[in-house]
Parts: sequence; C-alpha cells; structure tokens
Amino acid sequence: MIAAVIMAGGAGKRFWPLSRQSKPKQFLRITSEMSMIQMTVDRLLGEIKVEDIFVVTAQSQCHLVEEHLPDLPKENIIAEPEGMNTAPAVALSALFLARKYKPEDKMFILAADHVICNVKKFIESLQPAEKASDEGNLVTFGIKPAYPATGYGYIEGGETVGDGVVVNNFKEKPDIETAKYFLKSGNYYWNSGMFMWKIGTILEAYSKYLPKITGLLSEISKKWKEEDITADISDIYSKMPKIPIDVGIMEQAEKRIVIPVDYGWSDIGGWKALYEISEKDSDGNAVKAEAELVDVKNCYVHSDRFVALIGVNDLIVVDTGDVLMISDKDCSEQVKDIVTSLEKNNLTKYL
Repeated sequence: MIAAVIMAGGAGKRFWPLSRQSKPKQFLRITSEMSMIQMTVDRLLGEIKVEDIFVVTAQSQCHLVEEHLPDLPKENIIAEPEGMNTAPAVALSALFLARKYKPEDKMFILAADHVICNVKKFIESLQPAEKASDEGNLVTFGIKPAYPATGYGYIEGGETVGDGVVVNNFKEKPDIETAKYFLKSGNYYWNSGMFMWKIGTILEAYSKYLPKITGLLSEISKKWKEEDITADISDIYSKMPKIPIDVGIMEQAEKRIVIPVDYGWSDIGGWKALYEISEKDSDGNAVKAEAELVDVKNCYVHSDRFVALIGVNDLIVVDTGDVLMISDKDCSEQVKDIVTSLEKNNLTKYL
C-alpha cells in the first residue's frame, strides 16, 4: 500500500507577479490547461487511488485545494497552521497517515508544482522505490542531470543496490565549475525533493534524529484523541523547528537509497526555468500573450494584454494588469527581492 502526500503549502514567490498570496504557483495553470496541483494528482492516479492521495498545505490554502481537487476527499487535506518548512510538514503528515495506515505501508512525498513529462516512467519508478523502502531504507529520487545546473542541490551516489544506489552525500547548490564536475563524474543526481519510506520507518527516524519534533507530535496526537482531527494545534505546531527534511533527516540517516530517474523533470523554480521548458518560436521566444515582436530573441512573455517588443533579447516580461515585471532572464531569481521589499513596505495589494 502506498499513500501519496503532496506538499502544496509554498508561496511561489519566484513566480511573482503571477503567483500571489491569493493563488500561489501550485494553483496556477502555467504549463497546461490544468493547474500544477491538478497535474500532480492526475499523474498519480495511474497508480494510486484518489482516496490514498493526501495534500498537506497551509490552513489559508485549504479552500484552494478543495476548489482545484473536488474529487479529493476533504478529510485528505492536512492543514498546517503555519508554514514551518518540510521536516515539520512531513512529520505532521506521517502522524496523520498513521491513524489510517499500518506502519509497514509506504508514504510517497512529492511536490505539487513539478513538471514530469514522461508519466509512464514516473509511475514505473515507484516500484523499485517501494522495494527499497520495504527493506527499511529512506528512499529519494535523483534526477539524472541534463546539464551542469547550479540551481539544484545534488545527491552523490555510491554502490549500486538493486535498482537503486546508496546515497553517499547530499551536496548544496554548486557553483558552475563544481556542477560541471558533478555532471562529468556520472554519479551525481539532482535532488528532486521526492521521497518514499514506510510510515513506521520515518516516524522512527524523527524519534532518532529530530526528537523535539517527535515530542510535539505526541502532543498533537493527544489533542486529536481528546478532541478530533479538526482541533486547533497552532500553539503546538508553532514550536516546530523550521528545518528542511533533507537536513533534519536525510543527511543524518544511515540507510539511504537514491533511485536514479530520467523522465523529463523540472521543478520550474522560477521564470527562467519556465522559459527553458516552454515551446519557443524560431527566434527562441516563448510567448503566452497576443504580441508583436520585432527583432526580439530569447524572451519569455506572459500577458493578458497586447504586448509589443522591439530590439530586445533575453528578457522576462510578465504583465498581470496591476503589475508589470521586466527582468533580464539571468536575473529573474531576484524577483524574490521585490517580494521582500513589498512585504517590508506593506504594499500588500501587490502581493
């Protein structure tokens, strides 16, 4: 038995101004007529029943999950009182699943806002991951790198074990020379942020490596039993350490396996990444607008209004009606700085 948990609580700040507090990235129709979270559920249904699919999200976004996933049972929405990073989110989800499933049942963690082109290969990769997790391993999925990316963390693989590879180390986002070395070495993989393990195994790992979280889970479990699953746990949850699961669990664990995969994956973490996977014209332009381009190359344009560009290259142009954002393509990650400045100056109408 596999239960899938989709992490959907992010703010999507790197996709501002299209991604807003009222509708973050995972609820946008960026690459198809379906929203990102709808695409994620759709590909899971090739292997996992809808009643075994769960979404962990911010309390403030639960209504969006219900709106975008009307077939998902409402009781399968796991509400975080506030965002506390991935280690607390996964822990809360594991505790939630433990009420319904057995300790030996598997828990598959994935993000709501990734693109996967080859769904068949994606589904096929679950089988070796399930086998490895049956043997008590914490399993992650490593993307075979297509180029020396500096925007992803990496997983260093070691000895081959079955269809997987022993994890030697996790590496932070590298500089370009280190990324080239990783690519040439052939045993480094992009860290996809997807995981599989037995429910019992991950709860044991929290007890060993993040005992503070385990203690808080006990308090939450007690409150759920005394009241019900809708009990207000915000006071308890606010004490969770804000730590990613990679750092809190995976980097410390002993039994770790990476499943190498190659199925056209992208986390489309920002506008440049979206440009890279978008369909382009003969001049390298990706245009999601009614537009006239004269002597323009390698630009991404998204607008509900008519756009005219003349004699420019390598730009990101996003017009949402109330906001016009223009960026050099290689600087588009700095959109987060704009969001931070808007927050600081209390310009919430643009957030």
